[in-house]
Amino acid sequence: MFKDKTLLITGGTGSFGHAVMERFLDSDIKEIRIFSRDEKKQDDMRKFNKNNKLKFYIGDVRDLASVKNAMHGVDYIFHAAALKQVPSCEFFPLEAVKTNILGTDNVLTAAIDYGVEKVVCLSTDKAAYPINAMGISKAMMEKVFVAKSKTVSSDKTLICGTRYGNVMASRGSVIPLFIDQIKSGQPITVTDPSMTRFLMSLEEAVELVVFAFHNAEAGDIMVQKSPSSTIGELAQAIKELFNADNEIKIIGTRHGEKRYETLLTKEEYVKSEDLPNFYRVPADKRELNYDKYFEEGDRELSSIEEYNSDNTEILSIEQIKERLLELEYVRFELEQWKRTFPILN
Repeated sequence: MFKDKTLLITGGTGSFGHAVMERFLDSDIKEIRIFSRDEKKQDDMRKFNKNNKLKFYIGDVRDLASVKNAMHGVDYIFHAAALKQVPSCEFFPLEAVKTNILGTDNVLTAAIDYGVEKVVCLSTDKAAYPINAMGISKAMMEKVFVAKSKTVSSDKTLICGTRYGNVMASRGSVIPLFIDQIKSGQPITVTDPSMTRFLMSLEEAVELVVFAFHNAEAGDIMVQKSPSSTIGELAQAIKELFNADNEIKIIGTRHGEKRYETLLTKEEYVKSEDLPNFYRVPADKRELNYDKYFEEGDRELSSIEEYNSDNTEILSIEQIKERLLELEYVRFELEQWKRTFPILN
């Protein structure tokens, strides 16, 4: 389906953009366009991936004109551009609004204007029952793309989305932090050892987006079923892999953090379609006729649980170690550690 097609990745210099590039660059795709505002990261990406299929566009999703400049001849879009750091968004919530909400609207407006066939918008588990500015902005982003999907025929531009949990070893995530703390001889800082988080690899995140691309209908949110672990056992698993003796230090929950993350709310779970390895959350197709859905409640909803990192499969320390060793980043860091301190291993 990607043969001779042009794919635009917004926020394409991030972890997801690199993974998509690696997934498709050697395929029969015609062109991959990397759209971002960071010229240094684009330059680094260009130097390490000399391929005529790869094209770079400097721009910002906040600026509709720069988005449109990259949109000529695009067939598909993976919209990954976002402010993702919880503390940053807490201190600068309007910046999260500009990028995550208004930026998404700009991408979708341009996509519709230029007749892009499909757009997949990437969201996060923090958008379900959001308690922080990042999650709230991504929840609104979901509302924007679901609403926008109703304004255009899916035969012209199909708009859908994905929602997934923490991507292991992605930029700014806890796994690189723990490894850096081990290497520097510092305590491993854990906010709350009983806190749980979904564990998903970058490759799985890409496959979720590809699955949505092939299977989602207009306005759908696709969710991958994922295992989770407690933060305490994740820290212990990394400590055991590196045969380290660093202290695990409990520092307390940070501002804006949840004890566990939710991938499907109760309200979404009750209407979701259970697929092998995935959930499909269809868009709410109701119109602004309030009488249709305010006169009668939903009796089924009261007996439904949400789908979160506390009630999914929670991995043991050995299972966590197996998952970690699947990551190229962890294998590389572990090999470097063994060379530096062979007596410990």
